[in-house]
Amino acid sequence: MRTRLVGFTAALMLAVLGAAVPVAHAVVPAVTGPTCVKGKGSVEYDSGTGLWTCIGGKYDGQSITTS
Repeated sequence: MRTRLVGFTAALMLAVLGAAVPVAHAVVPAVTGPTCVKGKGSVEYDSGTGLWTCIGGKYDGQSITTS
C-alpha cells in the first residue's frame, strides 16, 4: 500500500511540474534582434550554446528568438 501511495504522489508531482513549466516559459518576454538593438544592445552568436544572445543594454544576456 505504501508503494502505491509513493508512486501516486510522485506521479502527481511530476504532472504538476509538467503543467507549470510551459506557463513559466510563456512569462519570459520574447526578445528579438530589433528589440535588443532598440534597447541599446547588440546581437551576438554564442557558439558554445548555439544560441543568439543580446549583449549589453536593457536585455543583456537574454536569448534572442527568431520570430
